[in-house]
Amino acid sequence: MNWVVRPTTTLRGTVTVPGDKSISHRALIHAALAAGTSRIAGFLHAGVTEAMIRCVRDLGVEVEAEPCEGPVTLERPLGLARLTLLVHGGPLRSPSSVLDCGNSGATIRMLMGALAGRPDVVATLTGSAGLRRRPMGRVIAPLRQMGAEIVEDAPPITVRGRSLQGIDYTLPVASAQVKAALLLAALHADGPTTIREPGPSRDHSERMLRALGIPVVTHDYAVRLDPIGGPLPPFELRVPGDLSSAAFILAAAAVIPHSEVTIPSVGVNPTRTGILDALTAMGADVEIADRREASHEPVADVSVRSSGLRGLAIDGDRVVRMIDEFPIVAVVATQAEGQTIVRDAAELRVKESDRIGTLAGELRRLGARIEERPDGFAIEGPTRLRGATVDSHGDHRLAMALAVAGLMADGKTTVLNAEAHRESFPNFVVLLRALGASILDADEHG
Repeated sequence: MNWVVRPTTTLRGTVTVPGDKSISHRALIHAALAAGTSRIAGFLHAGVTEAMIRCVRDLGVEVEAEPCEGPVTLERPLGLARLTLLVHGGPLRSPSSVLDCGNSGATIRMLMGALAGRPDVVATLTGSAGLRRRPMGRVIAPLRQMGAEIVEDAPPITVRGRSLQGIDYTLPVASAQVKAALLLAALHADGPTTIREPGPSRDHSERMLRALGIPVVTHDYAVRLDPIGGPLPPFELRVPGDLSSAAFILAAAAVIPHSEVTIPSVGVNPTRTGILDALTAMGADVEIADRREASHEPVADVSVRSSGLRGLAIDGDRVVRMIDEFPIVAVVATQAEGQTIVRDAAELRVKESDRIGTLAGELRRLGARIEERPDGFAIEGPTRLRGATVDSHGDHRLAMALAVAGLMADGKTTVLNAEAHRESFPNFVVLLRALGASILDADEHG
C-alpha cells in the first residue's frame, strides 16, 4: 500500500482512536493466565495484537472476539480497530508449532516471561525479520538468573518452562516490556522479585496486577512482587484510547493552521504523557478535560488547537515518557521556530526500524533541516516542506509521521509501504479524512 498525501488547510472535529496497544497486550496475557473467563472491551485490533491473540490461542487458550458495538460513522469503523474479547483462561499447554509473534516485540518478550515458569510447557517463539533483529538479551538475561531455560539469544528462541526463583535485578535501561516480562515470570517464582530501573517506564503492568489483588509494591523506580501460588483471577476491563496513536492527530492539529481536534477517552497515564508535555512546551494549545479513572487507568478528553510553535530540548527521563512519539515530534519540530534537540534516545536505533537514521533520511527528502546524532537528532525550523516520495521502511510510526508531514508539504507526497500502519492504527486514514485531510491510497488516486 502506498499513500498519496496532498496539502491540507485545516483539521477540525472529534474522533475516537483505537484502544491502547500496551494495555491491550497486558490485558490479554493476564486474562490467559486467569482461572475463568475475562472480558476485555475496547481491545486494539491491529497487527501487533493479532499476533498476541494468535500465540495465546496456540497455547491452548480460547479467545472469542467480536467487533465493538456502535454506530457506523466516518470516525468509525471502530469495528476495524477495536474488539471485545472473551478470554477463557486456564493452564497453558505446549503449542504444536512455532509461535509466530509477527512484528510484535511486546508479544515475544511478555510470552517469554509468562512461559518461563511453566514447567509443563515448551515453546519456540519467532517473528518477522524486523523482530528478529530487535534486542532480546535484556529480557533473557534476568529470566536466566531466575532459573529459566531459554535456548538461543535471538529469535527463534525456545523456552522450556522450569521452577523459578525470585531475584533482585537492576535493569540497565528502563524498559516497560522487560519489566512486564519479569513480573509475569515472578508470579510463580519461589520468592519475591524486585525490579529496579534507572528511570521511569510505563506502569500499566503494575496497575493491572494491583487491580487483580496481586501484591505489587512500587517505590521510586523499583517494583516488588510477591508470588501468588496460583492462577490470576478473571476480570473485566475497558481499554482506553491509545495516546501514542492519538499523538499523530493531535500533532497534526498543532501545526496545520486553523485546526482544532478533540480525542475523547484517551489514556493519560503520567508515564505516557511526555508527548503532551512536549507539545505544550513548544507552545501548542493543549487542553486536557474531564480527567477520570477507568479500569484503574487515568483517562481524559484531549483537544489541540493550532498555534505558533517554538523548538525545545528533550533529554533524560522525558525521553522514556515519549519514546514512541519521536517520529511525529520530529515532524512538528520542522514547523517550530528555532532548534529542537533530542538527546539520550539511542533506544530509537533498535525499534521497528532505526528510527533515528530512517527518520532523518526521509524527512530530508521533504526538505527538513535535520542533523542525525548517535542518540538523537537536531532540527532547525520552521521549514517549508516540499512533496516527495518517501518510504516507511516497514515502520508503522514512521509511515504515519510521514503522512502528517505530507499534509503540510507543498505538492504531492507519496508514502511507500504505508501498510505498516496496520500494526498499531488500522483506521488512521479514515480518521484523518473525517477531520478533513487529503490522504488516499495510491489505487484510489489512480
